[in-house]
Parts: sequence; C-alpha cells; structure tokens
Amino acid sequence: MQTGGMTAADEQIERRWNQFHTWGAYGLLAIGSFLSAVTGDLMMGPAEWYAAGALVVAALVLQLWHGPRRGRRVPSRRGVVYYVLRWAIAFVLTWINPFFAFYAVTGYFDADEVIPGVRRQRLGLFATSIVVAGSQSGGLPFRSWAQVAVFGGLLVANNALLMAVAHLTFQEEQRSRERAATIEALRQALDENASLHSQLLVQAREAGVADERRRLAAEIHDTIAQGLTGIIAQLQVVANAPDLDLARTHLARASDLARHSLGEARRSVHNLAPVALENAGLAEALKKTVAEWGERTGVRAEFTVTGTAEQLHDEVSATLLRIVQEALSNAARHAQAGRVGVTLSYLGDEVILDIRDDGRGFDPATVPERTRTGGFGLDGMRARAERIAGSLTVESEPGQGTALSARVPLVRHDP
Repeated sequence: MQTGGMTAADEQIERRWNQFHTWGAYGLLAIGSFLSAVTGDLMMGPAEWYAAGALVVAALVLQLWHGPRRGRRVPSRRGVVYYVLRWAIAFVLTWINPFFAFYAVTGYFDADEVIPGVRRQRLGLFATSIVVAGSQSGGLPFRSWAQVAVFGGLLVANNALLMAVAHLTFQEEQRSRERAATIEALRQALDENASLHSQLLVQAREAGVADERRRLAAEIHDTIAQGLTGIIAQLQVVANAPDLDLARTHLARASDLARHSLGEARRSVHNLAPVALENAGLAEALKKTVAEWGERTGVRAEFTVTGTAEQLHDEVSATLLRIVQEALSNAARHAQAGRVGVTLSYLGDEVILDIRDDGRGFDPATVPERTRTGGFGLDGMRARAERIAGSLTVESEPGQGTALSARVPLVRHDP
C-alpha cells in the first residue's frame, strides 16, 4: 500500500522516529539521572546534589516548553534557543557528573531539525561532541594533561564519526530524493500513458466508424449499383428486342438481378458474407459469378483454379469475390473486351487472384484523375485487399488489355 508517495514501511519508520524525538530526550535524561544518583556519593557533594536536581527540573521544563514533535520540525530561532539552552544544561550537568552526558547526546539527533543553516548545525554538533568527549575522558574539569590529551583524541574521533555519519546520511537522503523523483516521473509517465491510451481508443473507435462507412459504401457500390446496372442493361435489350420470347428472357434476367441485389443489400446491412458465398465456397462462387457475367454480357469468360483449394476465412472469401465483381463490372463498362480470364491460385500461405482481359486497356497513371470524380474502381479494390493485409497490382497499356492481380494471406476458415 502506498499513500502520497510513502509506503507503509516508510510511514512506520517515520512514526518511530517521531516517537524517539518526542520521548528520547526524557528517556536519556532519566538514564543519566539514574546513573548519576547511583554514583553521586562518589562524585558529588551536597551542593552539587542540589544543583543537579535543579538542572534536571530545568531540563524537564525546557522539554515541555519545546513541546511534543508533530511531524518533521522546521528549523527556527525558537529551535536555536532550545538547542543552546539544552546544551548549556547538559554541559553543567556533565560537569557535575559525567553520566549526565547521556542527556547531552540528544544534540546529535535533532540539530538538523531545530537549527537553520548547515554551518550552524555543524557548530551545534561540535559543541555537543565537546560535552560527550569531556565525559568520555573522565569528566570535567580536567585534572591532568594526560586527560586533556585523551579529551583531544576523543574529540577528534567523535567529530570524525559525526562526519562519516553525516556523509552517509546525506547519501541516503540523496538516494531518497532520487527515488522520490523517479517515482514521480513514473507516476507522470503512467498518467501520460493512460491519457494516450484513452486517445488511442478514441482514435481507433473513430477509425473503425470511418472504415465501416467505407465498407458499407463499397458494399452498396459492388452490390446494388452493379445489380442496377445489370438490370438497366437487360431492360435496354428488352426495349430493342425484336420478338416477345427474347424480351421475356431478358426480363427474367432483370428480375433475377433485382432479387439478387435485394439479397445483397440485406446482407450488407447485417455485415454478412455475399449471397454467392452463403451456400458455396469461394471457387464455386467465383465460377458461378464469372459464368453469369459472361452470359449476361456476351463476352467469353473463363474461370480456372490452380493449387489445392481450401476453405478460406469468410472475410478473405468476401474480399476476393468483391474484387472479381468490381473488375468484371469495370470490364463490362470500359474494356470492350472479347475475352476475360479469372484465375484463383492457392500457393501455400497466400492466395492470388488474377483477372485478365483483351480489351482496349488504359494508362494506369491516369487512374487517379479518373477516380477523383467518384466511384470505387481500382482504389476500392486496392483498399479491400489492403484491409486484409493484401495488395493489388495493375498492368495495362492502351490497346493491350488489362491484368489485375490481388495477393492476400491464406487465412483458413475458423473451425
């Protein structure tokens, strides 16, 4: 669990430090007072007993004046006054009895919290080390030069230890700040990622809507528009038919096309596979589509399958069938071809669909200008192939016919 960037373990350590800073001075004063009382008959006279008692009471009053610690203290002048008065009381008590140095040790723990400025903090720590070293060397005042030498050595040792501890503490605080900065950076990165994820979801949703609109538009163009074109063609033949039997034949074809187009419109609305694929595989559906187109247009149309035919995924089958329908529709409107060949090739991991005609051909470089006016044509077929990770290539020259080749991954039908 983490609250405000601080873990439960950090909060527990912080709470224990607060308790120590609040009650530690009382505890150390009690220890020093107890040891001084036990050894008082050896070290203190009647006047020193009274003085020590009065200073212990003064220390308690000072602690109460300073108040309990609530959170981390902010260095202030009040803190400096508290630190100086506590040091003075501890110095005199240690002069009376060296065991009162336990109370003086308190100055090591809170100099950075009550004294503003690093230099002043170091001065406070040095003053505390004087009291502690004096106690360690046998107490004040000094009684011999040997004691002075011991005091000097202990003072140096204490300050060297303080410097080492201060250096380690600084490094730990630096690491803590770096960790806090890293955690904050990670939190911001997570927030940015969450925002980016939301934006991507919105964009994906919008792209899906746009793609669905294009799909429906292409479906309508490939089904209803082509069906209506076929119906119009049949009706035009009826209008010029020399006899009633021929007219009836073309009227029947127009009726079949109308029913077929209606079925395709319904399937497009429900986003289902083309009608031709409803009860047949892709190869059979293409064969039927090519044969009906050839019969309707009077153009010789052939369909060939190479490789081992497989049951393809519905989307792949529908895409290839739509490409053939669009290509045949374009050939009927523009190519003036005498022969059209459609080949479906299964090549292991991909399927290739080739549509060739011997019509008048065109210059592919002019296709963009032609398609700006509307319709789906080559752009629509290419978009269909690319939607399922495929591609469409066009080869044509004026007077040399046209060859379309669609290559798509061979994705098998879900069992």
